[in-house]
Amino acid sequence: MADMIPQVAANIQHDWELQLPETLTEEELLRLLAIKIAALLERGSEEFFQLMYRLDIPEHKLYDAMNTGDAPHAIAYLIYQRQLQKIQSRLENKKARNDDDPELTW
Repeated sequence: MADMIPQVAANIQHDWELQLPETLTEEELLRLLAIKIAALLERGSEEFFQLMYRLDIPEHKLYDAMNTGDAPHAIAYLIYQRQLQKIQSRLENKKARNDDDPELTW
């Protein structure tokens, strides 16, 4: 999973308009994302909920995370996990398509 951090970071950087260093750990990424989330939550931002919807974060998980002692970090972790799922799914689907029939590969 550590090899997917750059892909996850690129997705998060785009969606959340974050300035991220070229190399970072999962913990650093979660910390920076949590800071951004905290700022959006403080403003009561509709933008935050639109991003959650677009990222397809389950509503019940979001509400559970918002009721923890450190909601921004818990939400950042949900986002990180969701991005990992998307990347893994794309890789699996790409491999499945390529394995089916090599003549259909463009």
